[in-house]
Amino acid sequence: MTLREKINEQFNTALKSKNKTSVSTFRLILAAIKERDIANRSGGKKEEIKDPEIIKVLRKMRKQRQESAALYKKGGRPELFEVEEAEIRIIDTFLPKQLSEEETKKICKEIIETVGASSIKDIGKIMEQLKQKYYDSVDFSKVNTIVKDLLSS
Repeated sequence: MTLREKINEQFNTALKSKNKTSVSTFRLILAAIKERDIANRSGGKKEEIKDPEIIKVLRKMRKQRQESAALYKKGGRPELFEVEEAEIRIIDTFLPKQLSEEETKKICKEIIETVGASSIKDIGKIMEQLKQKYYDSVDFSKVNTIVKDLLSS
């Protein structure tokens, strides 16, 4: 079952259960996917986007919601913060599982040894290897800090 099919199935379930938050979140997800499909068609491709592209759309949506949630929390708007958090939880169900910080450190150490990196100048090589092997499972916002710490110690 493709990711698009899973999302549609969950959307139908949310419609039947009349869960307003889930329904609105799924509508946003499906609209973003449809928007990307349309952009793809104007670019010359005729097919719908595949799972890797859908994951990129979901990651972008997740990031937007995290930024909004942070602003709502800072601005003292707990009701809006909760809505954003609920949407993030729904989006997360379709994203690949992220590795923990400890697992990420272990992987970074292995790649540093494999590449033979010895200074901060080698970060580009390390990131390239990480992106090739662990694109879906590593949080790259944290990797840069971890790699710098490992190289400086």
